[in-house]
Amino acid sequence: MADTMQGIKRSAYCAEIDEIYAGQTVTVTGWVQRKREMGPFTFILLRDRSGIVQAVVNESSPAEIIAKTKEIKSEYVLAITGKVNLRTEKNINPKMKTGKIEIAVEELRILNESETPPFQIEDSINVSTELRLKYRYLDLRRPVVSNNIIMRHKTAQAVRRFLTDEGFIEIETPMLTKSTPEGARDYLVPSRVHPGSFYALPQSPQLFKQLLMVSGFDKYFQIAKCFRDEDLRADRQPEFTQIDMELSFVEPEDVMSVNERLIKYVFKEIKGIDLETPFLRMPWQEAMDRFGSDKPDIRFGMELQDITDLVKDTDFVVFKSAIEAGGSVRCIVAEGCGSFPRKKIDSLVDVAKTYGAKGLAWINVLDGGFKSTISKFFDDEKLSEIAEKTGAKAGDLILICADKNKVVWDALGAVRLEVANRLELLKDDDYKFLWVTEFPLFEFSEEENRYVAMHHPFTAPMDEDIEKLDTEPQNARAKAYDMVLNGCELGGGSIRIHSREIQNKMFKCLGFSAEDAQERFGFLLDAFKYGAPPHGGLAFGLDRMIMLMTGAESIRDVIAFPKVKDASCLLTDAPNIVEDKQLEELGLKIDIKNNEEELS
Repeated sequence: MADTMQGIKRSAYCAEIDEIYAGQTVTVTGWVQRKREMGPFTFILLRDRSGIVQAVVNESSPAEIIAKTKEIKSEYVLAITGKVNLRTEKNINPKMKTGKIEIAVEELRILNESETPPFQIEDSINVSTELRLKYRYLDLRRPVVSNNIIMRHKTAQAVRRFLTDEGFIEIETPMLTKSTPEGARDYLVPSRVHPGSFYALPQSPQLFKQLLMVSGFDKYFQIAKCFRDEDLRADRQPEFTQIDMELSFVEPEDVMSVNERLIKYVFKEIKGIDLETPFLRMPWQEAMDRFGSDKPDIRFGMELQDITDLVKDTDFVVFKSAIEAGGSVRCIVAEGCGSFPRKKIDSLVDVAKTYGAKGLAWINVLDGGFKSTISKFFDDEKLSEIAEKTGAKAGDLILICADKNKVVWDALGAVRLEVANRLELLKDDDYKFLWVTEFPLFEFSEEENRYVAMHHPFTAPMDEDIEKLDTEPQNARAKAYDMVLNGCELGGGSIRIHSREIQNKMFKCLGFSAEDAQERFGFLLDAFKYGAPPHGGLAFGLDRMIMLMTGAESIRDVIAFPKVKDASCLLTDAPNIVEDKQLEELGLKIDIKNNEEELS
């Protein structure tokens, strides 16, 4: 039978015990990391969330303790009471936080036994993600994962402190809301008391936080759980957490300023890093032209360069057709990569193709000449002009893409990052922030064959572009701003439309009829009748922020119980079937045959 905690209390966490405790009697609790027997001594490394401490039993210890020590195996749960002793100089372990002390065991309780775990509870393990997530409660014992979760907690607390001191009010918004499909798919929840009707889980608190501005809560924030039924990537989950905020009587600079101060405070509190503010500001068009991305990684150069004018008179059909179709010819210079073997260059071409490009042309700049896939179309004089304009020198590799601008941006932007990875230019502890501003208000969706909002339908156009809503909406710019860190969108926001008239124009540009707009968003439009103040806000992805702060490879490593790529939970086997009785109460019937046909 397992022992209990009756009559004893933990007096400190394992890794809190240091030289100050020397001579004191302490009680620690935790899991056995390892047991070592050396002659008359048995050493027990006990682990809790704070770290590891060493306890020692020797041959002069009470017989009961020696007997229990022999039973102990890895991951047994123990309570140990004993005297803290300083280690001798030669026995100090500098790799352990508690390496200068050890606990001489005076009482030992086995609170629970453990089977042999499916993997070792330590940081340097080589096991599949699937196995780790199936036994996530064991994976969370590993210091690297538990420390991520602890950092997440500390970050959330720092955010709350800062925003509270800035006069923000934390307000919770509903989890069961109305489905207003425009963007990612909603997760739907059937209603038992309203048969045939459904709630939607919120993709964000967007509409409610705008209503709070109408309500007079001029500074709102919330650390909000959100849901999107979309395909997963390394930095996405079907349920995720936002640091969400909205402010009244503001313009973009006001929102950006408070959020710079927030991030500066968080990084100082949590990482001990002093960030320089203000962050760089860069219009969307400049970001695309220079980096091929609206979330550029500015830790390195290798910027895109436009050589359309240099090659506009070519007979090379790839370049010629792209230019005639209104596209462009652009390139990057991969410094020192002229030595890449053909196989490596071909793999970069494959990267470009995955982003829609037909391929990449390349020029290897030699000492006194060139080697290139386009030599038959361009003589050395023209190749020399290209090298001179781009600043390429001997030993460099020029990678060229020609197509529609979006394809060129996407392809070269991805190739740029791939080359940087191969050259090991990206350092996790090099934090480079910037704001990307002046986004297009709309983007064309090939799938829906219409313009859709680049951010969301409630984003305000720039003041000077309001008239374009009636004449050339595709050229209107948004009062939007994204905070970018090391090539990841950390947070995004905008000034919102607070005028019912402009909001209706926005809906019209998106192809909504007046009736459809009223059906979907009538509660917001009606609220605007009663004095909506100018307002704007921003939301940070908390999961993504912690991923970047910890250097984790995926947001799965900073979420306690994450999903995998197919949005399932390997630990609980969710989603799963439910009983027929539950479906009957909801007025639902599952057509398995149709579902299988759709999936096949």
